[in-house]
Amino acid sequence: MPELTFDRVCKSFGDALVIDEFSATITDGEFLVLLGPSGCGKSTLLRLIAGLSPITSGELRFDGELVNGWEPRRSGVAFVFQTYALYPHMTVRANIAFPLVMDAFKTWYHLPIVNSIARRRLMKSPAIAARTQAIARQLELDALLDRRPASLSGGQRQRVALARALIRNPSLYLLDEPLSNLDAKLRTQMRSEIAALHHKVGKTFIYVTHDQVEAMTMATRIIILDKGIVQQVGTPEAIYGTPANTFVARFVGSPPMNLVPVMREAGRLAVADAVSWRHDGDVPDAEHLLLGIRPEKVVFGPEGAGPIAAQVAIIERLGAETVVGCRLARPGREAEPRLLEHDLVFARIPGNLPLRIDEPCSLDYRSTDVVWFDGASGVRITTAATVST
Repeated sequence: MPELTFDRVCKSFGDALVIDEFSATITDGEFLVLLGPSGCGKSTLLRLIAGLSPITSGELRFDGELVNGWEPRRSGVAFVFQTYALYPHMTVRANIAFPLVMDAFKTWYHLPIVNSIARRRLMKSPAIAARTQAIARQLELDALLDRRPASLSGGQRQRVALARALIRNPSLYLLDEPLSNLDAKLRTQMRSEIAALHHKVGKTFIYVTHDQVEAMTMATRIIILDKGIVQQVGTPEAIYGTPANTFVARFVGSPPMNLVPVMREAGRLAVADAVSWRHDGDVPDAEHLLLGIRPEKVVFGPEGAGPIAAQVAIIERLGAETVVGCRLARPGREAEPRLLEHDLVFARIPGNLPLRIDEPCSLDYRSTDVVWFDGASGVRITTAATVST
């Protein structure tokens, strides 16, 4: 199983730069997720690894060996596409066995009459038949082997596509948004199955998605991309807790991290645009600051219970918890009907509180839960000098 190394890999389509100097190392056996919005270059990277698209510049190496220009067959990878790409005229058995059948195909087997005879003979060979049965049993498809894709559910088709990839015993698995066509309940089930499959086979998985829930629940490591540029590389815990910049802070998390523009005012901090705000603790010495805090770290309370006055603007009842969007109070000014991004602070609270829109409330937080960002660049501040307020 190879270690993959990207060294300043670029990909362009004409004048359009899709991947801009991508550098990363993917170690053997990890479950790596490429996460980002649509059009950021995730699927293009998979195609570069598989050899389906040429690399414009830079180097891609498998265990130190340069693979630029390799044909897909030589790469030894399995690709599971977003659309299942199953052959509708073939049974599930034939779809799963197809890669092994083609590996054993000889040139003269492509003759019109010989073709179908050769495929049937290869399908019945003990090695291929046994391998097909074993993979089908592993993915609970053994009862469906004689059915065709049209008679299968979406989850069953997805398992057939995975089985077809598994049967070749490749060194690397590439999965391009394989769950995007499934309903919510089936997506949850398939996430668990794919994670269990990775644990069972012990091979490297590279998984593309724009769904942060899939990334956070399955990945051992995440690479976040935006416009072909790497924004952050790290474990799910590190990316969630210490995002590298405001893009990551807003992209990961539902609701996303609260980002509040603040300024120093008479020895204390205040939210820009005259909103009252208090912060006890050290503050980075930067001209423009963004205070970042996750919704579950915000302490929500009734009016007067906390130091930050607010008003309930959005209520999302999720059963076990409630997400509340609070409009920050503006002293001496009436609440504005339109909601600006920095007007709302979201809090995630357990249970189902009896709240109503426009109800006065209060907020609080601990200074140790704050992540600071430079307001101009959006980069997280980690080493800047701090001053006490």
